[in-house]
Amino acid sequence: MQSVNENKHGQGVSHATGESHVPHKIQEAAPQGLEEALPDKIHPTGAEPGQSTHRTHAKDNGNASIVPKKLQEKLPESIERAVPNIIHDTGKK
Repeated sequence: MQSVNENKHGQGVSHATGESHVPHKIQEAAPQGLEEALPDKIHPTGAEPGQSTHRTHAKDNGNASIVPKKLQEKLPESIERAVPNIIHDTGKK
């Protein structure tokens, strides 16, 4: 549900769910999709800060994984990083 100040692009409010390093005025001006695309370390938007969803954390935009892309986008980052790189390569272990 949109707030009174939010337009159809998600602008006008911040979607941060934790402490952000992005200045508040920029958060309000940025479209929701841009906010969600930022790493959680910079601007957390997931249900639990540090657990970004709505994007894959696998290398090559998710192509370095045998996990279906839609599932990759729904999983918390910590789950993606816990899966062995041979199955879902996040480049970090």
